[in-house]
Amino acid sequence: MAVDRRQQVVDAAAKSFALFGYKATTMDQVAKIANVGKGTIYTFFTNKEELFHEIMKRLILEMKQVAEKVVDPNRRFFDNLNAVLEQLLEFREEHELALKLSHEVREIGTPMAIEGMQQIEKAVVGYIQYQVQLAMDKGEIKPCNPEMTAFVMLRLYMALTVEWKKTHEPLDKQQVAEQLRFYMQVGLAPE
Repeated sequence: MAVDRRQQVVDAAAKSFALFGYKATTMDQVAKIANVGKGTIYTFFTNKEELFHEIMKRLILEMKQVAEKVVDPNRRFFDNLNAVLEQLLEFREEHELALKLSHEVREIGTPMAIEGMQQIEKAVVGYIQYQVQLAMDKGEIKPCNPEMTAFVMLRLYMALTVEWKKTHEPLDKQQVAEQLRFYMQVGLAPE
């Protein structure tokens, strides 16, 4: 069986970025982890940035697969939304590369790490946007700007799960689901 050198390089790069972050990863490290010559990497990728983009595409595809596993077409929109957001947050908190990039953004502010985190957010918003559009088409939710709504939904979810616990008692999953439903579905206006 032939060895897929390109895949070997991509796997090694993913490992290096997850261990060392974007800034500290070098092509020499990737070559060493992949057990190939540095020149082999350049037969597939022009530079570190191009290799990083390949890793990010893989990460985003993985996230989409995680989200799709929990969507149930027989469930209501807000139940699916909560399940998807919960899975994606867990994925992000457990995935070494996502964690490392998040840390690198906070500590160093490396432009490529920032770009990587923005790619992740854009992919998540895009996925939610698609689900919002489906819900609008089915008449489950009012007509709205799907992209803006998806962005607000993601930010609200992050505020409830990540930001709130910095200064308050953390909310459990059920409380987060209830608050998300309250703010996005019921609203503040009196009946």
